Formats: sequence, C-alpha cells, structure tokens
Amino acid sequence: MTNLEIVKSTYEGKTSEENGENLKAYLAPDAQWTEAAGFPYAGTYTGIQEISRNVFHRLATEWIDYKFTPENYITGDNQIAVTGTYTGTYKITMKPFAARVVHVWDLRDGKIVRFEQFVDSKTVVEAMN
Repeated sequence: MTNLEIVKSTYEGKTSEENGENLKAYLAPDAQWTEAAGFPYAGTYTGIQEISRNVFHRLATEWIDYKFTPENYITGDNQIAVTGTYTGTYKITMKPFAARVVHVWDLRDGKIVRFEQFVDSKTVVEAMN
C-alpha cells in the first residue's frame, strides 16, 4: 500500500472498528501520537496501548458520535496532512460541537511513525463545560 492508502484506511473503512484495526496494523510499535495543547486529551503518547488508553478509549466513552470527517489529503514523500472537521456530542453536557482540524502523519517503510493533531479546541472545550 502507498502511504496515502495507509492513512486513508484509518479514516475511510466501513466502520470505526475497521479504521481502528487498520491503524493498529500500520502503526509502528514506538509511534509517537501528539494531541494538541488545549485539547482535552493533550499530550504525546507512545505505542498503541498508550494511544488507545489516552485518546480512543476516552473518545469512545465520553462522546456520542465523535468522528473526524476528512476533506482533503495533502501528500509529500513520507508525510501526509489531512484537513477536516471533528463533530460529536459530549455525553455529560449533551452539547454538540464542530471543530476544524489538521492531522499530520509521518510514515516510514509502510508504518506510521508519528501523528500530530492541530485543532481549534475552543468548541470542543465549550461542549464539555
């Protein structure tokens, strides 16, 4: 698979479970995953267990229909940026939100080695309060 096909496979599967399985399959064991400062899950996590515990588990249990809708893929040799929008409803407040986001992926030898999120976190935090 090309780097673009790998990244697309983490967004464009038939289900979120399929997207997650594709991410696990292509994520390097020591991959660095950075959630933006100001975002509720901010930090840098290493490997699938840390990433799952600190990001995906929380998104799945704290939100209703939390999703990322990709709009544009910008490709370089080993780096891909994806622009899009997050949406969802926070379970505690039942407030919905939409936020613009960019994901930057670095790949090497068919594996995802780094991910960084850039997001307008204001609307996310407002939905949580």
